Amino acid sequence: MYTNTHPIQAPLPPNAPRVLVTACNRMFNGHPFQMAGRKYVDAVRLAGAYPLIVPSAHPSELDAWLDMADGVFITGSASNVHPSIFGGELLDPTQPLDPVRDAWTIPMIRKVVARGMPLLGLCRGLQEANVALGGSLHQALQNQPGLNDHRERNDPSLDIQYGLTHSVNVVPGGRLHGIVGRESFEVNSLHGQGIDRLAPGLQVEARSPDGVVEAFSVPQSRGFSLCVQWHPEWKSTENPVSMSILEAFGAACRAWRDDHRSAVR
Repeated sequence: MYTNTHPIQAPLPPNAPRVLVTACNRMFNGHPFQMAGRKYVDAVRLAGAYPLIVPSAHPSELDAWLDMADGVFITGSASNVHPSIFGGELLDPTQPLDPVRDAWTIPMIRKVVARGMPLLGLCRGLQEANVALGGSLHQALQNQPGLNDHRERNDPSLDIQYGLTHSVNVVPGGRLHGIVGRESFEVNSLHGQGIDRLAPGLQVEARSPDGVVEAFSVPQSRGFSLCVQWHPEWKSTENPVSMSILEAFGAACRAWRDDHRSAVR
């Protein structure tokens, strides 16, 4: 993976697909910023696509954004989906929220599914997709009887925070199983929210040992769709499972490009 001190080494071909990348809203030194983590941007490049960061969008603009893209990448975030969107009350007001992001990613996901565009959602992205399609979330998995604490370890080292934490059991014959070719593997875990009620029509692709949904696909979408609760973007090149997911997403974006626009722009 690239770091902030190393420039990008491998250029993408001019006709590589374009992928929309969701941005978050943060305050930095008293100023509002809209940003996407470099690890997500680099993951899209590893998939063989140009990352197009969407800072935010009015719902009326979403079709225009999607018209210029060949896939959508829903990033993770430190913020949580606001529970009012799935009919809940905010239980912990100290938790980070991002209502600006909620306002456009939720309707965009519905449009992506309706179009059948390639969709890859990570961590918060999985939670957003579940809510957008009619599901709900636990606001704090660690407070639910029988469920484990899925939050990152309290350590300043990112390698420890993003270290492999628990296994996931893959549903045999499912989309994820077809991509990675494994019945189980180890993942990192950095989330407090998690799926409570799975949205109607979604297909579970993997669960953690305590039963939490760790991956799902969207069968009603005509194209590639996969959302995972872990962070495959973290040091992707060192993890064959992560690379398999990114490569499958990239292949789907190239197929969408070829089917919906000329190969050369």
